Amino acid sequence: MPHVAITMIPGRDDETKQALALKTQTFLVKELGIDPKFVSVSIQDIPKEDWNKSMEQFPDEIMFVKPGI
Repeated sequence: MPHVAITMIPGRDDETKQALALKTQTFLVKELGIDPKFVSVSIQDIPKEDWNKSMEQFPDEIMFVKPGI
């Protein structure tokens, strides 16, 4: 049961977020060969001024793709 949590700077409307969440779910379903009912996706807006502090919560060992790489 994978869950994908997407954090991003505010500025996108709910329709755009819904489309991104569904595309993410579709990709995982295909890539992992699982039923869509097992995949959830959340999207949270983090104000730009809080971005660096928010990213500190993720230890290096779980960041498989880092910004700028």
